[in-house]
Amino acid sequence: MDRLVIGVIVGAGAVSYKPLYLQVKDILLKRVVDGLYRPGNSIPSESQLAADFGTSISTIRQAVSILVSEGYLVKKQGKGTFVAAKPVPVDEVVRATKLRNLVSEFLAKAAEFGFTPEEVHAETALRLPPGPRRER
Repeated sequence: MDRLVIGVIVGAGAVSYKPLYLQVKDILLKRVVDGLYRPGNSIPSESQLAADFGTSISTIRQAVSILVSEGYLVKKQGKGTFVAAKPVPVDEVVRATKLRNLVSEFLAKAAEFGFTPEEVHAETALRLPPGPRRER
């Protein structure tokens, strides 16, 4: 189950607030990109998503509306919301979203063990070798 948070620590003790509907949008997009929701198939109903995320239906509608406007989802009146039939391009925006989600999950897990963002940064900066450059 994905976790929604109201405030996330990001950097030198600063707190960044991300609206719940954007968090839901990012999670739904990740599910589409990762293939959990497949092209042409329906996603869960708004009421089911609201129950799953513990949010209001209006929060779900805002998130879904953005994904519809970006072309990832298609609404069919009386039938539901479906993943767009065309393949979803994994472009730089999607890659950045995936990376942000991974980093947020990692920082949240580190915080559960009592580590500060500064400690995580210092440790990872010392141990991570530079990765190979990707051709674009």
